[in-house]
Amino acid sequence: MTRSEADRAKHAIRQRVWASLDQADAAFQPTTSGRIPDFRGKEQAAGRLAALSEWHAAAVVKANPDKAQHPVRAAALRDGKLLYMAVPRLATPKPFYLLDTARLAVPAPDAVTSDGAARHAGTVAVADMQPVDLIVCGTVAVSLSGARVGKGGGFSDIEVALLTEAGLISPPTVIVTTVHDLQVLDEDLPETEHDFSVDVIVTPTRVIACGPPRRPRGLYWDHLDPGKISAIPALKNHAARSSKAAHQGAGG
Repeated sequence: MTRSEADRAKHAIRQRVWASLDQADAAFQPTTSGRIPDFRGKEQAAGRLAALSEWHAAAVVKANPDKAQHPVRAAALRDGKLLYMAVPRLATPKPFYLLDTARLAVPAPDAVTSDGAARHAGTVAVADMQPVDLIVCGTVAVSLSGARVGKGGGFSDIEVALLTEAGLISPPTVIVTTVHDLQVLDEDLPETEHDFSVDVIVTPTRVIACGPPRRPRGLYWDHLDPGKISAIPALKNHAARSSKAAHQGAGG
């Protein structure tokens, strides 16, 4: 399957899952279309995740900023974990918020919203982050084998690729998603080189172990259009550094 074919297939899957969730009134949004679904039962899913051994073993967690994973982020701070939360759309030069209960003057549920993090947490560059033990990602659809389809922006893939290139993600790092049961599909989903799979799916009613893990080895620049690179400061700076190093290497 070519990348364009995979993109079309993913689009069709998103549309199907969004329609299914809307029809079942399974999310808090009037419509889930174009979004990571803010699914009903997210608190129960967060509770199931917080009971797992993988969660208890993790000291450093990286999470997405979507409403669906708000209770997971709050649980991370409640349980004394260091939390990195992606800046929406990776729009700042330092693309992650650093949230640590020792440094916060507001309750965890207030600090881990997008607005709360922007007001109360500082941002951090990839180079200044600690290795990540567990990643929580938002998802539109996920297969029983862990293949994941996001909302189409590609930001989760870029986050994982940046952290992988920096050596902050290693084979023991666990990748988890919390979703509604309707988002779990018993079928093969398209995957490309830059996609990552999840190791564990947590829903309000069950925990699903997936495998084997599929991880990108880093950024795939040929999969990124110039507009995307220019819009994400961390990518733009990374590309500039790589170009300068290549130029200096050629000159030497």
